[in-house]
Amino acid sequence: MELKKLTSPSLISVGNDFKSKDEVIQALVKQLNNAGKLYSEEEFLQAVYEREKLTPTGFEGGLAIPHGKSSAVKEASFAVATIKSPLENWGSVNPNNKVQLVFLLAIPEKEGGDTHLSLLSELVTRLTDSTYKKNLICARDNIELFEKLDVVEKEKNVHLAKKNSDKIILAVTACPAGIAHTYMAAEELAKAGNELGVDVFVEKQGANGVEDRHTIEHLKLADAVIFANDVAIKDEDRFVHLPIVKTSVASPIRNAKEVVKEAIKKSESQPKKEYKSTNQDKSSQGDGGKAKTGTEIKNSLLTGISYMIPIIIAGGMTLAAAVFISQAFGLQGLYDTEGSWLWLLRQLGGGLLGQLMVPVLAAYMAYSIADKPALGPGFAAGLAANLIGSGFLGGMIGGLLAGYFLRWLKKTVKPTGTFAGFVSFWVYPVVGTLVVGSVMLFIFGEPLAWINESLTNWLNNLSGTTNALLLGAIIGGMVSFDLGGPVNKAAYAFCLGAMANGNFIPYATFASVKMVSAFSVTGAIMFGKQYFNKQEQEIGKQTWILGLAGITEGAIPFAVGDPFRVIPSLIVGSAVTGAIVAFLGVGLDVPGAGIFSLALLEGQPILLAGVIWFGAAIIGALISMFLLIVTRKGKLRKQGIQAR
Repeated sequence: MELKKLTSPSLISVGNDFKSKDEVIQALVKQLNNAGKLYSEEEFLQAVYEREKLTPTGFEGGLAIPHGKSSAVKEASFAVATIKSPLENWGSVNPNNKVQLVFLLAIPEKEGGDTHLSLLSELVTRLTDSTYKKNLICARDNIELFEKLDVVEKEKNVHLAKKNSDKIILAVTACPAGIAHTYMAAEELAKAGNELGVDVFVEKQGANGVEDRHTIEHLKLADAVIFANDVAIKDEDRFVHLPIVKTSVASPIRNAKEVVKEAIKKSESQPKKEYKSTNQDKSSQGDGGKAKTGTEIKNSLLTGISYMIPIIIAGGMTLAAAVFISQAFGLQGLYDTEGSWLWLLRQLGGGLLGQLMVPVLAAYMAYSIADKPALGPGFAAGLAANLIGSGFLGGMIGGLLAGYFLRWLKKTVKPTGTFAGFVSFWVYPVVGTLVVGSVMLFIFGEPLAWINESLTNWLNNLSGTTNALLLGAIIGGMVSFDLGGPVNKAAYAFCLGAMANGNFIPYATFASVKMVSAFSVTGAIMFGKQYFNKQEQEIGKQTWILGLAGITEGAIPFAVGDPFRVIPSLIVGSAVTGAIVAFLGVGLDVPGAGIFSLALLEGQPILLAGVIWFGAAIIGALISMFLLIVTRKGKLRKQGIQAR
C-alpha cells in the first residue's frame, strides 16, 4: 500500500506544541475538514472520541493512532502530527509511552472493513521498525515527512518467513476491535522472535476473520504457543498438545521479547505432547491442502452443532421448568394465558428451541465454510428454514448453501480498492441474504409445505381404514424422523386434529413417543460410553431431563452428526412405543407432553394407563439405545477406530 495516496503535505504538521490529546485530535480533525475530506467536522470528531472510549490508541515508542469510521468522511485519508514536547497523558497500552507521533485515520463508514484494516495493518507493520518511526519523528518539515512515508527497507519485513533456529513458537493475537492491537502485537512478537533467534509464526484473529492461520505442519513442529488476546481464541483446542503462555494483547506491544522468552522457557520445562489432528486443523492448509468436500461438510456440521448445543440445553431446560410448574401446581390456565409470567417463561424456552436453534446451526455451519462474511446469510438461511417449517434438516441445507455461496462470492467479488469496505460490509451480507433466503423460501418452501400437507392428509385417511397398531407405529416413526421438522409437524397437526374431533389416542401416542429419543440417547451414553466422543457424552448426560418434559431437540446433535445411523435407530424404537400406546387405547385430551401428562391420561384405569404410556416410552428407548450403540460400534469398526 502506498501511504502517500491517502494523505498530502497539507495534512501533515511537524514540531507542534500541543498540550493534550484533545488538542491534537481536534487540530488534526480540523486539518482533514479544511482539506475537504469530511462532510461534517463535528460528526467525525464525535466518532473519533467514541472510538477512544473502547481501547487505548496510544501504543509504545512515542506512537498513537487514533481513528474513526463515520459517514461524515468523504474518502479514506489520514493526518499526521509530530509533537515537540511528548505527551504523557494520552492513554496507551504501555503506561510509560510518551506520544511524539500521531496518525489520525479517517475512514468512511462504508469502507470500515478492508480499507480500515489494510491501512492499520500497513501502518503498524512499518511503525514497528524503530528506524522508520524515528525518521518520521525527526522530519524537519511536512514535505520531508510526506516523502519519507513510503521509504521502507523491504528486508526488514521478511522475519516471519525466516528459519534461523530449531525452536518454533506459535502465537495467536486477538483484541476486542480486531484491528490495531491485533496487528501490532503480531508484528512485535515476530520481530522479537527474529531478534532472539527463534521462529515465531503469528496467527491474527481480527475483524476480518483469521489471517495467517497456523498450518498442520506448524502445529506438529511447534514447541510452544503464545495466546496474546483479550477475546476468546477461535479453535483453541488445536494447541492442547503445546505448552501455553497466556497474556493480554497489549503485553507483546510493551515487551514482546519477555513474552517470547517466557514461551521458550516453558517449552524447555514442559515438553509438548503428541500432536493429534482436530476437526478444525483439516481446513488450515490453505488452497494447497483443502479438506475434501465430504470432510468439510462434516466439519461445518460439527461447528454448527457445537454452537447450537447451549441453545438446546438452555431452551429445553427453561421450557421444562415451565411445563413442570404448570402441571405440578395445576397452573395450565396460567400457562396458556398470553402475557402471564408462566406464559412468558414458556415463550422464552420455546423461542430458544423454535426460533433461535436452527438459525444458530445454519449460521455457524456457514461461518465454518466462509468465515465471518457468511454469518449474516447463515442466520437468514436458518430463519428461512423456520419460516418454511423445515426444522434442523432445512437449517443444515441452508447453512451449507450460505457457506458455499459466500465462499464463491468472496472469490468472485474481491474487496479491493476504494470499494473494499462496501463489498465486505454491504455486498456480502446483503447479496448473500437475498440469494440464500430466496432459494430457501421460494424453492424449498413449496415442496416442504406440500410434504407437510400430504402427510397430514395421509394420516387422516389412514386413521379411518387401518388398525390402531399400524397408525401408532407410523405416528411414532414420524415424530422421531426429523425431531421437529415438517414430518414431525405433520404428525403433530394430525394428532391435534384428532383430539378436536374427540379421538384422544393419537395425541397420547405422540406425547409418549416424544420421550423416546432423549431417553435413548442418555441410555446409549450410559451403556456404550466408549463409542461416543466427549461432546456427545456431555450432551447425553442431560437429554433425559429434556425427555421428561417431552422435548425431542436434545437428540438433534446426534442426528445431525450421524443422520444415517441415528435417525433410523430412533424411528424403530419410536414406532414400537407408538404402536403399544395406540393399540392399548391410552388417550390424552390436553395438549402438552412430558411426565406430568401421567395424571391426565384416560382410556384405561389411571394407574394402568400410566404404566402403559410411560412403560411404552421406556421400551422404545431401550430398543433405540441398543440400535444406537450397535450402529456406532459398527461405524467405528468400519473406520478402523478403537473405542475410547
